[in-house]
Amino acid sequence: MNLKINGTIKPYYVQTLAMIFFPGARFPETEEEGDDVVWAILDLDEREEGVSASVVLRQGEHEETGTSVRNWTDNREMDIKIAAGDAFMKAGAAFTGFTPPWGILTGVRPAKVATEIMESGKTPEEAAQIIARDYYVHPVKAKLAADVSVAESRLITPEKRKQCSVYVGIPFCPSRCAYCSFVSYTSPGLLKLIPEYLTALADNIDEIFDVIRMTGMDVASVYIGGGTPTILTADQLDFLLGKITSHVTNLEEFTLEAGRPDTITDEKLRVAKSYGVDRISCNTQTLNDEVLEKIGRAHTAKMFFEAYEIAKASGIPHINVDLIAGLPYDTAESFRRTIDQVIALDPENITVHTFSVKRSSEFKTEGRFDRSSVIASESVDYSQQALGRAGYLPYYMYRQKNTVGNLENVGYAKPGHEGLYNIYMMEEIHSIFAAGASSVTKLVSLPDENGNVRIERLFQPKYPYEYLGRGDGKFKPDDLKKAAAEFFK
Repeated sequence: MNLKINGTIKPYYVQTLAMIFFPGARFPETEEEGDDVVWAILDLDEREEGVSASVVLRQGEHEETGTSVRNWTDNREMDIKIAAGDAFMKAGAAFTGFTPPWGILTGVRPAKVATEIMESGKTPEEAAQIIARDYYVHPVKAKLAADVSVAESRLITPEKRKQCSVYVGIPFCPSRCAYCSFVSYTSPGLLKLIPEYLTALADNIDEIFDVIRMTGMDVASVYIGGGTPTILTADQLDFLLGKITSHVTNLEEFTLEAGRPDTITDEKLRVAKSYGVDRISCNTQTLNDEVLEKIGRAHTAKMFFEAYEIAKASGIPHINVDLIAGLPYDTAESFRRTIDQVIALDPENITVHTFSVKRSSEFKTEGRFDRSSVIASESVDYSQQALGRAGYLPYYMYRQKNTVGNLENVGYAKPGHEGLYNIYMMEEIHSIFAAGASSVTKLVSLPDENGNVRIERLFQPKYPYEYLGRGDGKFKPDDLKKAAAEFFK
């Protein structure tokens, strides 16, 4: 895509506006040629009374224009962004026939916008109205952002910001989902790395808890994610959980992603329960067997129900079920049946993701992407209504690039059963210390007098074989200690 900007505005913001209508678009430094190339031209005119914006979208002989005028407020930078966004919305909707439900709200965390508005003294209802008006967000989505903000504000206290959490990564899976781009190993040969990986991971866990003790922070939650952590045997889980709990007990929350139903056994969950794990995910994504097969899941709906019964019988008090709306080959009717059947199981948490085409996934290479996706939109709308009727409330939300229908991912919970790590991580409430390949430590400062926080990220080697040979300079145990000491001094 050729992007031309005449005026003072951050190019990245304009690129994110373009990707609402042209998912996966790239913006080369040199102009591309050809009738199939899309041109986007933004002109900004700043005058004494305000700013005007004009956007022209052109592909071959097809051309559409959008314009906007906005008077200056006390935030000129925001005025320019909103004017540019409004113009892009008008041109993009005319060009593609698609009106994005989140309007020009391009960030990962829509609830953050609602929180900032409410912190200025507005009610949740007023915040939703402002989001709908200024960002051209559909009123239902604007209310969702406000509802999530209210839930998060209730759970986030000043004391939580003084704590930290720990993430432990197990980047191995029994099979690879066609929609996934996470670093996870599935072949039998590479799964043989697990014993060696666990030995290195145990050392890494020792290292990060040494750093946490140095900072003087208490650990609020531990989250073991993947990949699929329950690909480990019961003995391997016993080793890993024993290592973690040798450093910390009495956690506010201790989560184990048991994601794949085909990896869940009585024995593994007994081990987890014995170490204090109080939250697991038992994920099916869909209960349509045809779709499960086509997306690469190595289980059936029947296997999920059996795994869920094992999870329920384990006595672990919080169970989450992940679902994905808008999957290729799925239908809105099929997804409605899935939602209804999962609600009937009465889990404490249900997370509804929207299908997102990851850059390195199989579906990306096959071109399976529907910008407007009526199926995804109808599925998400139904899930919100059905979960609300069943007593589930939205408590965390995030958005991704290249999500069908420009939709969102939402965690729903029964009151009192919210997944706290999800909030701490997504809303950057406090530091997350991470162990394992492809994991990211996120150091987060306390808010300053204006409510702003500093953030620094430290990346582990991406692949397990790199992680096992991390003495090559990609990562050293002392790196985190030095960075934390400097950050928190």
